[in-house]
Amino acid sequence: MDSHSFRLDGETLHALPSGALHWRDAGLLCVADLHLGRSQRLARRGGALLPPYETEATLARLDADLAATGPDRVVCLGDSFDDLTSEEELDGAHRLWLLRMMAGRDWVWIAGNHDPGPLSVGGTYRAAWHQGPLTFRHIAEPASPGGEVSAHFHPKWRLAGRTRPCFVTDGHRLVLPAYGTYTGGLHADDTALRGLFGPAALAILTGSRALAVPLPAAR
Repeated sequence: MDSHSFRLDGETLHALPSGALHWRDAGLLCVADLHLGRSQRLARRGGALLPPYETEATLARLDADLAATGPDRVVCLGDSFDDLTSEEELDGAHRLWLLRMMAGRDWVWIAGNHDPGPLSVGGTYRAAWHQGPLTFRHIAEPASPGGEVSAHFHPKWRLAGRTRPCFVTDGHRLVLPAYGTYTGGLHADDTALRGLFGPAALAILTGSRALAVPLPAAR
């Protein structure tokens, strides 16, 4: 799968080229910021009109990662829907597709700032999820002692003239890239993001294969 393995507070994790995180020993797959229904939400609010294909593209990528990794548990790190109305208006075929992927798995929805309310598609709804030494939440907490996996910032990094979504980690904290199509991002050396990490932080770029590159020290 051309993934990149790394350690986070004693656990071996795999950054997949798609932007998903695989914790193989725990049978867990984690994805962040799906933002399903983004094009519909923008159109509904009079914003930019985007081709309405992002939900299908995101679900297809997730389906492929599930088939490749076979997890028992999936943790979605918040902003899974672009807003609560997007979840309510999810196309019938897309809803069935999602329910099929959820079937037989422990599916955990973490509350995000875009989708803070209950979901109607089933699964477990939590503000944060704790498993072993790791804590999964939507937005990083600077005071976290370590083992934190979070989302929200949509980190990206530019390499060889191309900007790619990326994971950011220093071995104690991890921020995932946005998994959804049509999502923007924050450059990984922005103070708001880089300041969360120690001097040995890495960006793990997504794409045809996961590629780790060192980040410059915080400014």
